[in-house]
Amino acid sequence: MNFTRREAILAGGTAAAALALFGVGGLFAGEGEAAQGNFPVTHSDAEWRAMLSPDAYNVLRREATERAGTSPLLKEHRAGTFGCAGCAQPLFSSRTKFESGTGWPSFWKPLPKAVGETHDRSFGMERTAVHCARCGGHLGHVFNDGPQPTGLRYCMNGVALRFTAGQAA
Repeated sequence: MNFTRREAILAGGTAAAALALFGVGGLFAGEGEAAQGNFPVTHSDAEWRAMLSPDAYNVLRREATERAGTSPLLKEHRAGTFGCAGCAQPLFSSRTKFESGTGWPSFWKPLPKAVGETHDRSFGMERTAVHCARCGGHLGHVFNDGPQPTGLRYCMNGVALRFTAGQAA
């Protein structure tokens, strides 16, 4: 197959953009750090790195985003609770999980006082970032296009969550 010089340059630029966007392990590059503030659970950066998998560290502590469709929690439909992978704080009841079709586990409501929110202007977009209220770990974002009764879609990174089967909170 013969490529013109223009097609080769375009293909190279597309490949470079994909590497910059997805990075190692299929994660979008992080734009910052976990939420700032005084949280009940704190650790040094070295301690977080030792406690978490590389992907969980990049999402929870560096605000990366896992590639859509990669989380096993997308197919988790049992009764139970979704908690923070960083500190085990219960975050979402399985009763509020729904299939958003976005490729990330989605919920229409967090548990009371489980999460906090901050304004996120990364990647040239204005969004609301969601973090764990106990450790400040980045979980994902919330959007106003979810189902009733809240109309919200908490679009969470599965690698930032841990599922515990049992009675839903």
